[in-house]
Amino acid sequence: MDHFLYRNGILHAEDVALPDIAASVGTPFYVYSAATLTRHYHLFTEALSPLPHMVCFAIKSLSNVAVLKLLGDLGAGMDVVSGGEYRRARAAGVPGDRIVFSGVGKTREEMRLALTGGIRQFNVESEPELRALSEVAVSLGVTAPITIRVNPDVDARTHEKIATGKKDNKFGIPIARAPEVYAEAASLPGIEVVGIDVHIGSQLTELEPFEQAYLKVADLTHRLRAEGHDIRRLDLGGGLGIPYTRSNEAPPLPTDYGALIKRTVGDLGCEVEIEPGRLISGNAGLLVAGVIYVKSGEGRDFLILDAAMNDLARPSMYGAHHDIVPVIEAPPGAPTRPFDVVGPVCETGDTFAKGRDLPLVAEGDLVAFRSAGAYGAVMASEYNSRPLVPEVLVKGDHFAVIRERPSFDEILNRDTIPAWL
Repeated sequence: MDHFLYRNGILHAEDVALPDIAASVGTPFYVYSAATLTRHYHLFTEALSPLPHMVCFAIKSLSNVAVLKLLGDLGAGMDVVSGGEYRRARAAGVPGDRIVFSGVGKTREEMRLALTGGIRQFNVESEPELRALSEVAVSLGVTAPITIRVNPDVDARTHEKIATGKKDNKFGIPIARAPEVYAEAASLPGIEVVGIDVHIGSQLTELEPFEQAYLKVADLTHRLRAEGHDIRRLDLGGGLGIPYTRSNEAPPLPTDYGALIKRTVGDLGCEVEIEPGRLISGNAGLLVAGVIYVKSGEGRDFLILDAAMNDLARPSMYGAHHDIVPVIEAPPGAPTRPFDVVGPVCETGDTFAKGRDLPLVAEGDLVAFRSAGAYGAVMASEYNSRPLVPEVLVKGDHFAVIRERPSFDEILNRDTIPAWL
């Protein structure tokens, strides 16, 4: 469910008509619904109740500080994968004891940043990282709380570029080697083992892979406790998918996911952490674009938009589908025809959809990409020297620009010409 609905034939974000935002900020732009973000966060907290738990939003899916503050004020923790994301979480007012630091390549500088600024735990992914963290913690005279990310060799049945739980992926340590790595962690100064971490991928549309992974984590918990480790926290990752098309069978609901967690690890007496990103932010955002031209080609028609692959990379990067709808609703029974929906970037890869049946639109009309809140603005670039698009947050009948579109002067002034040129 989201809060983007047609009213009197005009697509609205909550109570704000999208053409009003376009008139104010220009196109293209991202728009997020505060009501949808809030609702999706609460779906997870309710699904895990009454287990002791923390829902840590995966910042990599949508990192705008205003969005992080909205979720943080609701009680969300944050899952960060870089020093920059850590700084964003702290700038949003999220305390360090609600921030989990994940990622395979944490630098000593990032470790130092989190240890001095406050951290809930590091999700350690390798022995070299573990030893580096020990050295940094000792140098600061502090103790680093850790889980170790185990790789359960479970097929997440998702796109190969976002699967993270197979033995040939770069993430975590093989679960069979976990006891020896935990033994080393327990022997290192400056390290406190607090739990186990697992994350098998993103955009999962069925529960069985989660169940396979969590049952392995439950078995490992028993073994590690028998070997003397105080396993009191289970970080189960994220990855629950969203419906990107209105016609597809819906992925499992958070309530189903919560029931699975309770069934597989709920009797272990551990605090449960989960790290959803896409399911909280994905359907909470749209990308709104303007039609530049409607072009007739050889045997196909093109809808050329002012949004491009640098603004929304998922279709060109993953072959991902986004529903594309006109902002002014087509009347019932209006004709449609197939279009290749493309942007102005000078690459054939700048294609959002091929042969997509759409109502007839004209130059200057607006269209919206649904389910664009996750991995949209965060993956955008200034390729072709196109400015990053603005981000807008809506609450009820008002909206605010939460990231401005940079001017060309701002873009050009970041470059420096050497004196010898």
